[in-house]
Amino acid sequence: MKEPSIGRLGTPYSADTNVSSTGIGVDRMADFTVETDERTTIVDVTDRVADAIPTDADGVCTVFVRHTTAGVIVNENERRLREDLADALEELVPDEGWSHDALDGNADSHVRAMLVGESITVPVRNGELGLGRWQSVLFVECDGPRTRTVDVLLH
Repeated sequence: MKEPSIGRLGTPYSADTNVSSTGIGVDRMADFTVETDERTTIVDVTDRVADAIPTDADGVCTVFVRHTTAGVIVNENERRLREDLADALEELVPDEGWSHDALDGNADSHVRAMLVGESITVPVRNGELGLGRWQSVLFVECDGPRTRTVDVLLH
């Protein structure tokens, strides 16, 4: 089991996971929370997603972030790459100068999350996520610190 990173680029996640069956074309639905302690934080949640998948499952897993200032990606969980992503998001999208800031001051976080995306899809075979050797599921916080909910759906 991978250890979660700590601090700006990998705050540990909380230990709660909720699971239910649905009748809406989704075989299984689970959710868990991610707690962050910095404004821009990248957290490896691969093990949390994998734990939500039944051992005999085959299909497609969708990981969805229910928030407009956070997202999820598939990429390598390497410290320098996480730093590069955080730096790139902050460089690409300036903190100030956005119309939405008149409302609540976090337009930059919304725009960064739009660039990241709110969901990913991963194949599942024999209860295992079909990720490549260097791929991990990474939660990207753009407006922390916060507690976020991540949904895992198996189709």
